[in-house]
Amino acid sequence: MIIVGLVGIASLCWLLFTLAVYALPFFLGMFVGLAAYHGGAGAIGAILSGLVGSAITLVDAQLAFAMVKAPILRGAIALPFVASAAITGYRLTLGLAHIGMASHTWTTILAAIGAVSVGGTAFVRMAAMVVPPVAGRAM
Repeated sequence: MIIVGLVGIASLCWLLFTLAVYALPFFLGMFVGLAAYHGGAGAIGAILSGLVGSAITLVDAQLAFAMVKAPILRGAIALPFVASAAITGYRLTLGLAHIGMASHTWTTILAAIGAVSVGGTAFVRMAAMVVPPVAGRAM
């Protein structure tokens, strides 16, 4: 049973690190979908609105990140993605740490480490999504 628990925790951590970049588009898509639903769009309209909102958020951020060359502006574009991923990482790590530990101090420390590592991973993954320009082509 312990091995199954460790495999489950490891797979959740892998999933978290893999999907960290998509936390902000997911939350914005949910917001748009719920707003459309409460605005009278119906269930299908709300789902489609949420999907379009998520896609626009991710694609626009990737395009802006790819076009901007200044590190300060790239950091400003990536900051909302990193912040939402860090919050998600904190909450998930805190929940997983509560399963195995009783000390509030250690669960908070582990959750903070999880937030920093997931936020850093989101930044690296966002930077890796940028396709470098083709050699010889001017932008």
